[in-house]
Amino acid sequence: MKHVDEYRDAADAHRYAEAIARTVTRPWSIMEICGGQTHSIVRHGIDRLLPEGVTLLHGPGCPVCVTLPGMIDAAIAISSRPEAILCSFGDMLRVPGNEGSLLAAKARGADVHMVYSPLDALDIARNNPEREVVFFAIGFETTAPATAMAVLQAEQKGLTNFSLLVSHVLVPPAMEALLGDPASDVDGFLAAGHVCTVVGYEDYPPIAQRYRIPIVVTGFEPLDLMQGLYMCLRQLEEGRCEVENQYSRSVRPAGNPAARAAVERVFAVQSQEWRGMGRIAASGLGLRPPYAHFDALERFPAIAVGAESESACISGEVLRGVRKPCDCPAFGAACTPEHPLGATMVSSEGACAAYYRYRRQARVREAVA
Repeated sequence: MKHVDEYRDAADAHRYAEAIARTVTRPWSIMEICGGQTHSIVRHGIDRLLPEGVTLLHGPGCPVCVTLPGMIDAAIAISSRPEAILCSFGDMLRVPGNEGSLLAAKARGADVHMVYSPLDALDIARNNPEREVVFFAIGFETTAPATAMAVLQAEQKGLTNFSLLVSHVLVPPAMEALLGDPASDVDGFLAAGHVCTVVGYEDYPPIAQRYRIPIVVTGFEPLDLMQGLYMCLRQLEEGRCEVENQYSRSVRPAGNPAARAAVERVFAVQSQEWRGMGRIAASGLGLRPPYAHFDALERFPAIAVGAESESACISGEVLRGVRKPCDCPAFGAACTPEHPLGATMVSSEGACAAYYRYRRQARVREAVA
């Protein structure tokens, strides 16, 4: 495929691997902050091309995975109200909260609609004026502009039966939380290219300087990741701590000004609870006072967001890059995509799902051979 195959050339990938092997003189740990990058790494065996001592850590780059279980419980409670329709991205439907999943609630009769965009939820609100339509707004900076535009359109069109259950989170504060975690062992970051396409990377240099750590904005294809790793490892070996942009074909320093303006108009930065990571200062988005009437929790005051329950699942450690999916005794046994114990197994961007889909199949093929 044009513009895809050129970033998946195996010979070029091996050349980058050879360049990395010539560059590296000591062990390093690099973390990617993107579930799509995690899946690409595991699917294409990128971590297996690297020299011994270079470790790839999988961070909290799956927005579905970091959504607080209590938010899922609130979504279930709203969807179970007879006057409500709950709209959600498909990835959220099977993710377990403390009280089950939205898919299980739908099976019990809750009115849950899968949508591809918050604008789909606007259409549902327009076509069902007698119902309260709630969009479960999750995601990083990448999806926040579309949510903001939905609010602005709802205001313009006078849709009074549309609201949001907001769980948008921000990447840079999570990176700082990881760097402040004593259990963390991150020497460098691969920053998510799609996030930076929206917001740019001007927030990253202070982090790089404060923590003396290189950050490379990277794409998602194998050659993007191999080049990004080479750039990051070269910085580490040379003692540099800069922000570099590997994904220059899509990312500009200031990102997308129109998208950023829409988000800043509708949302304000606030502290946020993350699944497996706890409360992180200035890591979430909440509706500004002029748009507070679009807050679903204000429309359903009896519904509260509870705390995260204790669990034997190690997905919190997986999200922090402290452990790998295969370190979990339940991986592939008690925990599978059909019967997930945690969000990282059920989400299409979760690290456990990537290992189950690609590494488990590889082990089966090796056993058969």
